[in-house]
Amino acid sequence: MLRLEQDVYSALEKWASDEFRSVNGQLEWMIEKMLKDSGRTPKKASQGKNL
Repeated sequence: MLRLEQDVYSALEKWASDEFRSVNGQLEWMIEKMLKDSGRTPKKASQGKNL
């Protein structure tokens, strides 16, 4: 669960709508972009390996 102030959520909802995404999709996009921009993108596990 993520707790946000109503005005923050409303702004996020509007931004997501403007880009034809759900709020969840917008948050995923934002997190992935920030990870990439900061050089912190997690390495993908090799195929065939069970973790």
